[in-house]
Amino acid sequence: MEYLWYIIAALGAGVGTGLAGLSAATVMVPILIVLCPSFSGETGAYQATAIALASDILGSAVTTYTYAKHKNIDLKRGWIMLVCILAMCTVGSYVAFIVGNVVLGGFTLFLTFFIGIRFLVKPDTSRKNQAAKGEKLDGKGIAISLFFGLTIGFGTGFVGTGGGMMMLIVFTAFLGMELKTAVGTSTFIMTFTALIASVSHILIHPAIVLEKWNVMLICIIVATAASLISARFANRVRSRTVGLVTGAVLTVLGGAMLILNYWSFLSQFALFTDILHCFGILIAYIVPCVLVALPIRFLTKIPSFIFRKLLHIIAFTCISLMILAAKSWQAASLTSVLIALIIYPLLMAVEHESWYPDLFVEKEPGEIKKSLLMLFFMFAFLTAVCWGIFRQPALAAVAIFMWGTGDAAAALIGIPFGKHKVKSRLTDGKKSLEGSAAMLLVSFCCGLGMLVTVLKMPPLQAGLIAVVGALAGTVTELFSPSEDGTVSVPVVIAAALLFLMKS
Repeated sequence: MEYLWYIIAALGAGVGTGLAGLSAATVMVPILIVLCPSFSGETGAYQATAIALASDILGSAVTTYTYAKHKNIDLKRGWIMLVCILAMCTVGSYVAFIVGNVVLGGFTLFLTFFIGIRFLVKPDTSRKNQAAKGEKLDGKGIAISLFFGLTIGFGTGFVGTGGGMMMLIVFTAFLGMELKTAVGTSTFIMTFTALIASVSHILIHPAIVLEKWNVMLICIIVATAASLISARFANRVRSRTVGLVTGAVLTVLGGAMLILNYWSFLSQFALFTDILHCFGILIAYIVPCVLVALPIRFLTKIPSFIFRKLLHIIAFTCISLMILAAKSWQAASLTSVLIALIIYPLLMAVEHESWYPDLFVEKEPGEIKKSLLMLFFMFAFLTAVCWGIFRQPALAAVAIFMWGTGDAAAALIGIPFGKHKVKSRLTDGKKSLEGSAAMLLVSFCCGLGMLVTVLKMPPLQAGLIAVVGALAGTVTELFSPSEDGTVSVPVVIAAALLFLMKS
């Protein structure tokens, strides 16, 4: 199992280096210390730092080469930082060994997390007074470079992390560099700092090579490959896209590292661990689904309405599964709310990207993000009512599943085969008898199966409840405006199921 964590740590480190010039130790050290028992000894943190620094050497080198090919390095504005950091790196490394088991500082982790959020909010780092490449430093720039160069150099050698992130901040916020140029310049410096600090660590504590040579080899290979791929991606897309991806990576990495670093404290709160459990279920389900859905969207000629329903199916099935596996209704409801609060700003940030309309199928501008917001808040509400108030843990999942499958069937049958439109003052005239019949049948079958298998009901009782719930949902869908059906239909189905089960 430890080898899996080695690979995950190295992948995260490589992606962070290639995209944002992030030091490998920011990711590697907490994973190795917290999740790998072989690094739990007195010198475990020191060895983990040395391995991370060794991984940084080639990772930063290939990243630098990639950015240099695209002319995204500016040493005229970064040479003072380079000299100061190199000078202090060895000093910090020696002090770290004297002090003992140096654990990754929480400041760097908070910094990584909040810088990630900053890039998500404002992915474009260009500004009016942005310095031109090759422009010489003025007096203020020299003073800033000296101060931060000395402190970052010592910190890199002492803790083994934070150097890349701090350089990114200094180069973009204080010295006026564009994001790609800042990353390229910082990784150029990190190549040498990682080499010096790594050699210093190994010379001071040679057992690192003798005891952990296999771990070091795995981490170096994986981190280097991930750095190269990430750097090539970053240099082939717009700066805004790099900012968005960088923000997402740093936010996720920072959040994950904070949890690892403070796990002994956070694990005391049952609700927190339950929410993490729910998120773990969602990630384990959604990631494979997305990996399948993306090639389908871009490599096939699948009709847009079918792909839209495919995304719909992924959304409601993942939540149904999460509710069934959750340990408490509070955790399930809060997880749904958190997902809504995460997805909405992310979609706001990327909805103007060129690839957005190709991936998502919107009926009108902004429709996807509003629908998802309503969807996940509805999931949270149903879970709180069915499980929290009426003590029926699985009922929300049953209602969501009946609605989701029925709605998908209505679209997949009604759009291509719906010839008989339902014309009435109470309908929008777009829905058909064929679509409604498909929804009724599929919703009934799925409800019957869920009630029998999950709630352990007798088939006859389950059949009667399922047919009433499916009929209530189908009628509500038929007479509800399209934009309201996402909320009204599952709520009506859940209400019907609750009424019948309590009768």
